[in-house]
This record gives sequence, structure tokens and C-alpha cells, in this order.
Amino acid sequence: MALQRLLLKKAFGEAKPKSLCCFFSTAPPSLPAFDYEPKPYNGPRADEVFQKRKQFLGPSLFHFYQKPLNIVEGKMQYLYDENGRRYLDAFAGIVTVSAGHCHPDVLNAIFEQSKLLQHATTIYLHHAITDFAEALASKFPGNLKVVYFVNSGSEANELAMLMARLYTGSLEMISLRNGYHGGSSNTMSLTALNTWKYPIPQGEIHHAVNPDPYRGVFGSDAKSYAKDVQDHIDFGTAGKVAGFISETIQGVGGAVELAPGYLKLVYDIVRKAGGVCIADEVQTGFGRTGTHYWGFETQGVIPDIVTMAKGIGNGLPLGAVVTTPEIASVLAQKTQFNTYGGNPVCSAGGLAVLRVIDKEKRQVHSADVGSHLLARLRDLQQRYEIIGDVRGRGLMVGVELVTDRNEKTPAKAETAMLFEKLRELGVLVGKGGLHGNVFRIKPPLCFTKDDADFLVDALDYSMSKL
Repeated sequence: MALQRLLLKKAFGEAKPKSLCCFFSTAPPSLPAFDYEPKPYNGPRADEVFQKRKQFLGPSLFHFYQKPLNIVEGKMQYLYDENGRRYLDAFAGIVTVSAGHCHPDVLNAIFEQSKLLQHATTIYLHHAITDFAEALASKFPGNLKVVYFVNSGSEANELAMLMARLYTGSLEMISLRNGYHGGSSNTMSLTALNTWKYPIPQGEIHHAVNPDPYRGVFGSDAKSYAKDVQDHIDFGTAGKVAGFISETIQGVGGAVELAPGYLKLVYDIVRKAGGVCIADEVQTGFGRTGTHYWGFETQGVIPDIVTMAKGIGNGLPLGAVVTTPEIASVLAQKTQFNTYGGNPVCSAGGLAVLRVIDKEKRQVHSADVGSHLLARLRDLQQRYEIIGDVRGRGLMVGVELVTDRNEKTPAKAETAMLFEKLRELGVLVGKGGLHGNVFRIKPPLCFTKDDADFLVDALDYSMSKL
């Protein structure tokens, strides 16, 4: 134990408060007040649920925390366990809950539609899907006006890749190292993190050097990173490609924002090689970045195809692909059909989500609260050597932990300890990056400045006790 304490002391360094008034408190922080009483829970307890899960569900499933949480209720930015304990949800069901857990407007839309018609495919007419498509298309610039509804981000990226290949007549796709685009066999080939890949054929996929300002070999030099994409085309293809796909801020990869100006350069290179440009907005879309509604707008580009899921449905199994009429027309050569895509209940819920984000001005709110959160985290970074990088926009934030700031050695063990400690204090965050040493802070968009303060205070308190 003495050796462990010595190692942790070296990893964390000494706290360096700017003055006595800002020295951390010895008392653990308390959750902000919240006027809601969870319903009494009389269902199966955590141990029973966990045993059944191991018995009846696939062994590939993983769980957070040494003692898994049995979450039984949610309200806005908070979750409740089987004992009625409240937690701050700073991960939003893996960046999925946008409007807030059980938002009344979204629930009402789902309930009202469910009373009338739960399911009818697109072989019949129904206003819910067209109302939703019209509202969604209005959020896009340029000629991005045709919508295809699917059920997940993986499906959306599968369909986008199919469109790109059919439209261009080429097979070669380029994606980024450290990117994540889904768990199906094709999207797994686009993904470039070994944690999420099985040893199966990848097809005609090229993984370009990631334009990561913190860890990347070229720092923030967008031109050098873009040249690597050109090299892949020149030396790894016949000179033509089907397309390029990337997130604007890599989610699973650890909230890595691409080097400024990168996408403008790469989109130009890819289009000159006959390819189309795909923006994966599964995690960055719907105002989460604060400064813009879509992540790609932060790079000043307009893609040819945009994919989305997660926040589009606030927890509903919903995804979409938005593209131009010209590209969409290539699918008309055969029958393209999705049984549940545009389901009336999901469409009604999705439209309600768009309206909530607008009505409650969640994009502006994300910018305001996110700026406050980032400022507080960067202040904390000045006091703890273990915080190597604080990055992100709005409410899509990453905190990377390292044992050596110069070498940027991933602080894997320390991250795991802090992860457990935050849970004990009532804060639920995510983990990401190849080495699992990045805290992913991506809460519901109703997350407040008081929530941000509590989260940072909890992180401060946890680090001070290690």
C-alpha cells in the first residue's frame, strides 16, 4: 500500500491552489437540489438482475463499475438506482439522451401516437414520418434535403457507405484512425480502434492518420494530416475513391476534436478523387457542441451525406441518413426498405425531440454551460499533473489522464480508480480512448452550471483523496 501511495503521489503531483480560499474542501460535494421524488421500486435487485443477465444475455456485454448499478428510473439529467439514490448522469446513456430522461413533451408525443397506431411501414402513408423528415431536413444547409430513417447509428453508416459506393462506382473508403462508426461487419471495418473490431475481412478500407491536436504526430497542422489522405489515394487506390467518413469530435475515441481546418482540406482532396464526403453526427449532432447545431459546421464544410442517431430520439431506436436528391436517387435502382425506419411512434418522438431542443434553446444552453464546465476543468488541470488534456465543445467534453505530461503516458489504473470514486460520490461519466484513460463528459442537454460545478468538485475531491 505504501508503494501504491507513492506511485499515485508521483502521478497526481501536489495540488497547487492559487490561494487558500480555493483549496479543496475535506467534505465531499453534494448533488444540486432537484425537485423530484422517484417512485418506490419493488422489482428485482441488482444481484438477481446481474445473474440473469449473465445467464441469458451474450457474454460480449460489458458493464461499468466493479459492482454494477441497477438503474430503475430517470428524470432529466438524473438517474435513480434500486434504492432511490440519485446520480448525475454525465454520460446520457452513451450520448443518447438529448432532451433529458423522460422529458414530458417527448413522452407525451410517444404516448399519444401509441394510442392511435404503433406501427405501419412505408408501404402506407402516415403523416408522422413526413412531418419528422420535413423538420429534420430544415436543419441542414445546402441541398441536404432527402431523409432515410433507420434504427441506429450503425445502420445509418452502413446505408451511407452503400450510397457512396453506388453513386461513385468505386469501393474504396477512407476513415480515420481512432474513429468509431458502428458494430456491424461493414461499419466495424470503418472503425479504427482494436477494442471494437473482430478479426474479419475489412474490405476496401483505408485508415488515415488521425488529426489529433493532443496526441497526433503533426499536432494541429491540418495540412500535414490532409496530405496523408492524399497519400492513401495516390499509393493505396487506383486514384478514385467512394468516399471519406469521419466524426468531427471523435466520441468513443475520447472526445478528440479534429485539427482546425482539416475537413475543408480533406473534402477537397476526396471530391477531386471522385468521392463523396460523409459526416458522422451520431454523437455531435443536435446542438451538443453549443457553437453549432451540427459538428461539421465547426469545420466550415457541407458534407454530401450526414448520418445521425442517439440524440435524434432521446433513447428511441432511431437513426437517419440525410443526403442530396442526386445521391439519394441511386437507391431507386433497386428496392431499399427498412421495416422500422420511420415507425410512427419513433417519428412522433423524434419530432418532439427537435421541438424541445428549439423551444428550450438547448444549443445556446450547451454553449453557455459547456464554456463554464471547460473553464472549471482547465482550472483543475492547473492543479493536478495527472490531467494531461481538457478538450471539446459545448457538452461534448473529454478529460485525458496521464502519468507523465511530457510522455503522455495513459493513466489507466488511476482513471479506473477515479471512475469508481466518482460513482461513489454520485457522478456517472463515460470512459473512452484506446487505453480507456479519457473521461467522457457528455450529459443530457438540460445539464446545468450547478451540475457542472458538482461534477468538477467531485473530480477535485476524488483526486485530492488519491
